[in-house]
Amino acid sequence: MPSASQAPIDPANVPSHVAIIMDGNGRWAKQRGLPRIEGHRRGVEAVRTATYAARDLGVKMLTLYAFSAENWNRPKDEVGALMGLLELYLRKELETFVRDRVRLQTIGRIEGLPVAVQRQLAVTVEKTQGFADYTLVLALNYGARTEVADAARAYAAAVRDGRERPDDASWESFARYLYTCGMPDPDLVIRTSGETRVSNFLLLQAAYAEFVFTPVLWPDFSKADLASAIADYARRERRYGQTSEQLKPAPAAK
Repeated sequence: MPSASQAPIDPANVPSHVAIIMDGNGRWAKQRGLPRIEGHRRGVEAVRTATYAARDLGVKMLTLYAFSAENWNRPKDEVGALMGLLELYLRKELETFVRDRVRLQTIGRIEGLPVAVQRQLAVTVEKTQGFADYTLVLALNYGARTEVADAARAYAAAVRDGRERPDDASWESFARYLYTCGMPDPDLVIRTSGETRVSNFLLLQAAYAEFVFTPVLWPDFSKADLASAIADYARRERRYGQTSEQLKPAPAAK
């Protein structure tokens, strides 16, 4: 008899938007006596696996925390290698994205990335923008605190220019100035490698998300691991401040 994690999941209980904090590339390499960059290379393979696993499992949007605003503090050679891997990944995947109708979007301070990476991102985003069934979002040079600062700056400018009224301020009006404008909030946030922190990722958007922390290092993260996380999510009750009793359907009138 299949376990709960192996049992078929009702499509209605599959999260529409999954976000993943990809962690553990360096530790994966260290455990095998390999250089850190080899862990990052294997991490790129896990990105490919997760991209299509999520779609196969019924997810509509997958957001991957690929490079944080704080990652610039890593050794320069590692940062350079990561940017090179990102550009190569985008070049190699473009044809596949177009063939499989995967829309690519980005969030973060993209203008701070190397010019070659920006150009490849622009090409990929432009060539896939017409696809609507499944979206891959890469969080690049992203940090939730810088996102809020940028949004506050843009909102203040809108108030100054008369496009916003402070008296009408609301989450909905402010959210239009976030990097994620037009995107649904994540339903499920997964972090790999056993760490149990969110590392400045989608802090506002994940206010009501469910979280799954797995000990699996990112290069080893498989479709089965993603399915297990989704099955865990499907067993939970999302109340959004209400009680369980309020969520139960009212008894049919006799």
